[in-house]
Amino acid sequence: EDEQIVTEIMRRRFIPALITHKAWEGFHFAGHEIRITEATDCYGAVVWPSALILCYFLETNSKQYNLVDKNVIEIGAGTGLVSIVASLLGALVTATDLPELLGNLQRNVFQNTKLKCKHQPCVKELSWGIDLEENFPRSSCHFDYIMAADVVYHHPFLDELLLTFDHLCKNDTVILWAMKFRLDKENKFVDKFQTLFDLEVVSNFPSLNITLYKAMRKGRMKA
Repeated sequence: EDEQIVTEIMRRRFIPALITHKAWEGFHFAGHEIRITEATDCYGAVVWPSALILCYFLETNSKQYNLVDKNVIEIGAGTGLVSIVASLLGALVTATDLPELLGNLQRNVFQNTKLKCKHQPCVKELSWGIDLEENFPRSSCHFDYIMAADVVYHHPFLDELLLTFDHLCKNDTVILWAMKFRLDKENKFVDKFQTLFDLEVVSNFPSLNITLYKAMRKGRMKA
């Protein structure tokens, strides 16, 4: 079953038949053809399988997780694929990443959502753990969903990532987080994450070593 679903998800990706002056990769989600420009010199500007897992989940569970008019923020948006799909599904999306990734992110988001979405998404800088209250004040920023795909890997900013989740998450915020397990650091981060949030496995893909989680603040999942 795992391999059948993974095969279906990977079929959503396609390569252009003709070589153009600018390399791009195509995806079919939410009834649209999405063209993504990647940058092979930067991890954050490549579409990783975790993003496809999350996009597929959003599309196939759109009744249970209705994104229409919902406030969504994606952290570590990279190429913007998840943010684009969430926008096409009717959400009001803020796509965030490091300053050096914003140009490519903005281009992908704009080209794939212009005149196609109920709400035009916005792109903002977000360096984990830095100036959070200044850029995303708790008093005025309320997100129904926080989305993240493959944000946990071998980097030295896991504490800052947890701080960012904590800052952005209100009591009724739902976190949808697709994670690929590579090293022991991932397991340790999950343990730390669970000191603040209740965690539920939504889908598991052993063939890719990817797990899709739903999370909320402790004590709020059942409420």
